Amino acid sequence: MIEFSTVKVGVFVNASRSKTPIKPIGGHIQLPALGFGAAPLGNLYRAVSDKQADETLAAAHSAGFNYFDTAPHYGFGLSESRLAAALQTRPELVVSSKVGRLLVPINSAERAPIRQGFANTPDLKPVFDYRYEAVMDSFAQSCQRLGRERIDIVYAHDLGVLTHGSEDAFYWQQFTQGGYRALQELKAAGRIGAIGLGVNEVAVCQRALNELQIDVLLLAGRYTLLEQTAAPLLEQCVTAGVSVVVGGAFNSGILARGVMGSAPHYYDYQPAADNIIRRVRALEIVCAEFDVPLSAAALQFPAAHPQVVSVVAGLACAAEVEQAKRWFEHPIPTAFWHSLRERGLMAPGVPVPA
Repeated sequence: MIEFSTVKVGVFVNASRSKTPIKPIGGHIQLPALGFGAAPLGNLYRAVSDKQADETLAAAHSAGFNYFDTAPHYGFGLSESRLAAALQTRPELVVSSKVGRLLVPINSAERAPIRQGFANTPDLKPVFDYRYEAVMDSFAQSCQRLGRERIDIVYAHDLGVLTHGSEDAFYWQQFTQGGYRALQELKAAGRIGAIGLGVNEVAVCQRALNELQIDVLLLAGRYTLLEQTAAPLLEQCVTAGVSVVVGGAFNSGILARGVMGSAPHYYDYQPAADNIIRRVRALEIVCAEFDVPLSAAALQFPAAHPQVVSVVAGLACAAEVEQAKRWFEHPIPTAFWHSLRERGLMAPGVPVPA
């Protein structure tokens, strides 16, 4: 595998901690243990004003965030555009974006208040396209929206059966024979610092480790306090020297709000099944016994794995930025994690925060 650039990890500017660099090569990409997910700035589920987006980014800067993850899909270019002004004044910030969906114009008949989960979007729509030319075009468009000539990390977005179903083989071939070559060329030219996959499923990550030379995986929802189905994959990444960024630490919100309150409770972007609700309730009981916020445990757990270089949290306002920082720094006793193990609420052998 291509070795991931040296990664130095710190929680925040004034509260740093380090991990062993993963197969260092010339140069390095510096990631914080807690990153900023910019999907909400693309009006995910509800509209966010430009003013609120600016205030959110200002709060993130003040809190010490220096890694921002976005994508053309997030608000159909809106998330990237809103990041641009902040990035111009902070060239040292690390940014990741994605390829695999090319934005094309829509006609007036296609307009709607919410499209594909995003509200009040530009007159564009994302079309899956992993061809060489499409990935080159998508990268160029992202650079233009972000106001940058270089993007630190670029992920191929949403490959796999979970997204593409019966068309999975078609899109995998399209990427491996086209778009992947485009990313390699851009990296060789210095336009990209690292390449990888940004997905929600384990199987396609395992396939990428076996067939491609990648630097990093952004995996959402599969290595969380609620489920650790990706634990074997992370061990493969240790062997391969591939870094992991964890997204979806709240599993679509159920670990942020819990299940003690009123329904509906969402898991993986849909109403949670009864067995998921029972498991979250059991987690909440342990949290109550140790006076630990469920959200704090959810954010801190994945960061304990030595191969996880950052946990990305989607944040929509300044208050959420401050709350995420407090949750990430909240003291959690070791006995809490032991209790989760004893009650069978955690996969055997997974690392926990010390």
